[in-house]
Amino acid sequence: MNRKQLSVMDADDARQYMLKDNFEIYEKKGIPSGAMEMHFHHFYEIMFICQGDFAILVNNITYHLNPGDFILIRQNQFHHYQYVKNQHENSKRILMWVSANYLETLAQQNADLTSCFTQTQTPAWHFPAHHREHLSQYLNTLLYLESDSLTPKGEKQLLEDSYLTLFFISLNQLCRHPEFSFRIENTSSNPMIRTLTDYINEHIDEPITLDTLASQAHLSKYHFVRVFKELTGMTVHDFVNHKRILKACELIWEGEAFSNISELCGFSDYSSFFRNFKAVYGISPREFKAMYRGNFLP
Repeated sequence: MNRKQLSVMDADDARQYMLKDNFEIYEKKGIPSGAMEMHFHHFYEIMFICQGDFAILVNNITYHLNPGDFILIRQNQFHHYQYVKNQHENSKRILMWVSANYLETLAQQNADLTSCFTQTQTPAWHFPAHHREHLSQYLNTLLYLESDSLTPKGEKQLLEDSYLTLFFISLNQLCRHPEFSFRIENTSSNPMIRTLTDYINEHIDEPITLDTLASQAHLSKYHFVRVFKELTGMTVHDFVNHKRILKACELIWEGEAFSNISELCGFSDYSSFFRNFKAVYGISPREFKAMYRGNFLP
């Protein structure tokens, strides 16, 4: 295997979609300036911190990660990087994106390889050293394999399938041990984000104004806009819009008729729903339903 090159993603790469159907794996270094806004995606994400410090907001909790830590991001889960000056410049991490379809294919109905994402409330883990080394070896092998140009395509696919299966089985086993979950002293929460998220979720089918959200946060409108942007990297309007799209995805998976979804998610009409959905996912709601029918829909 050619080990002279690594599959690398630039720190300022803002791409939040997969170029391949199955999985992608990259090494990233430095400040990830391309991931400063709150975002979500319809695949799973795993990040392993190789060196330096890293902080990431998942929902309303910030996780302060150190070398050896793992963060596991579920599908359609809001998250974004939080930069701390003079602390994160030397960060190096391995980033993996993997689709639910692919993990289901690997498991062949014999196991649930996604349980590491769903079986606990915490997305962050600090495993004992020998377990971290075991997992990082799989990741580094996949990282080098991704850029290997000498191994025949068929053999390369078998190797990728095998190493990914071993990695996720090992990870699932470790995530069944709550003692390996992240220590509370390495987290911080923002009650304003939780309050606003709860309010938006409860009123997702209604008009939601800036004045109302500022009132929920007990801030003046102009101060609220500034603070919200600092915390999430997004405008209030974009945040609400993304929450509506997430709710729409849930309804699509539940089999709700398209004619009802726009109203249930608070869009003014189907045209507005269609336009906003395609702006976020790059495909229409019907294309989204067709793509994930076999994995999420009844």
